[in-house]
Amino acid sequence: MVTVNSPLRARAARAPSMMLDYGFLRRTFFGVGMLLLLISPFSLDPLAMAVGGFVPWITLSIVAKPTMPAAVVYIFLWQWSQAYARILQSMVEGEALGAGPFGSGIVHAYWYMLASLVILACVFRAMLGGIPKPAPEDEHAHLEWRPTDLFVLYCATLVLAVACTYASRFIPGLSQQFEAVSRLKIVAEFLLFVTVMSTGRGGKFMMAAVLFEILIGFSGMLSDFRGVFVYLLIAAIAARLALRAGSILGGILWLTVLVGLGLFWTAVKMDYREYATGGEESQHITMPLSERLAYLGSQAANPQNIDWGQASYALLTRFAYVDIFGSVIDYQQVAREGATGVGQWQSAFDHVFKPRILFPGKAALSDTEVFARLTGADPFEVIRGSTSISVGYMAENYADFGFPGMLLGIAAVGLMMAFVIRHFMRSRLPWMVRQGIVLAFVYNVAGSGVEISLPKMFGATIMFFLVYWALVKYALPIGLKWLYARAGGAQPHQS
Repeated sequence: MVTVNSPLRARAARAPSMMLDYGFLRRTFFGVGMLLLLISPFSLDPLAMAVGGFVPWITLSIVAKPTMPAAVVYIFLWQWSQAYARILQSMVEGEALGAGPFGSGIVHAYWYMLASLVILACVFRAMLGGIPKPAPEDEHAHLEWRPTDLFVLYCATLVLAVACTYASRFIPGLSQQFEAVSRLKIVAEFLLFVTVMSTGRGGKFMMAAVLFEILIGFSGMLSDFRGVFVYLLIAAIAARLALRAGSILGGILWLTVLVGLGLFWTAVKMDYREYATGGEESQHITMPLSERLAYLGSQAANPQNIDWGQASYALLTRFAYVDIFGSVIDYQQVAREGATGVGQWQSAFDHVFKPRILFPGKAALSDTEVFARLTGADPFEVIRGSTSISVGYMAENYADFGFPGMLLGIAAVGLMMAFVIRHFMRSRLPWMVRQGIVLAFVYNVAGSGVEISLPKMFGATIMFFLVYWALVKYALPIGLKWLYARAGGAQPHQS
């Protein structure tokens, strides 16, 4: 049994008047929906703006259960944002949804994306709504761990993640396995963040991890500065962070920083990538790290040289993923994908169940090729204009089944994801370790939102489940034993 120190037990027992949890999020997004409803009559698409504004409240109301993993919030809010951003884009452009180059295809894509999110929410509620509450010793185990030790654990998993990145280049056939193992860094970060937020101890370690994650994200080593902000949000929800003036201002500050970094990266990424690759048309970085950081530093030191208005518009159009789906609908209405005899689900199964380590001749995935095939675009123009572009799993389901048949495919995707989440949430690990594993899984398969393809989603889901089944059984108990020993407590029995 774990005996939580009495001051920490008292801290956990004192419930603040307002906490960042599912209840607060539901109330907040109901208010957002009401505000958008009042504004909608003045927009170019009043019905789309009004109804779409209530979708976060609808989906969160469906999935909100006491034991629903906090990371589920990310799936619905991020993918809703990718759809709803198209409404904002229309307002900026002064052009209604149906007035663009793909006409009604964009309108249909917008509604199909919102309907898909509601279906996903229903599946998650059915699969995850009955997860039992954890035992008190499992629920409060993280309160006993020391932030110093969790930071050491984070550093160790960071080294492991970098090693996995390089290893996947030498052994491409095991790239998915290495990718799954590298996500242990997310689990360690989450545990550090949630423990600091729950206990109020170790803030300097959390800040050091956040700043370092932003740095390595921009350097190109792991190529994701956004992830750490997601982990902070999910940790705050899992910890049921008390909402006081300081924490609210801090949240606004971090959101401002995230948007600012996003705008900066959008403005400089094309020139930076050309500089980092030495002008070659590839994603292979040739310039040293010090020179890449110096280049970014010089850009940041001269913000007056950046067209922030253009960067804002570019970020908005890149984030909104409705036009790509709309282009699929527009093309498929003329020439259905089924006429070629190659369905996206069939391609996904063929790819997943032919592991490259056993089938070294298997062709690499090409999102760009699928984009050209499903939209009727010139593949040479697509490849020349972008290194990679995906139509996303929702559009692929539409290409196979049309509407409303695609909703069955979306439900199947939800069942697959919910099964993995349910398995790890019902384990006998400490509660926050379970939440951390689910966050790593969610970010692994849905970090990019709706733009992930079916083959990548299937492959990442299956491989994550197999790798973490082994890690939970053999590796994680060693790390937990070390944490408990360093904290001076006894480790509970793990199954």
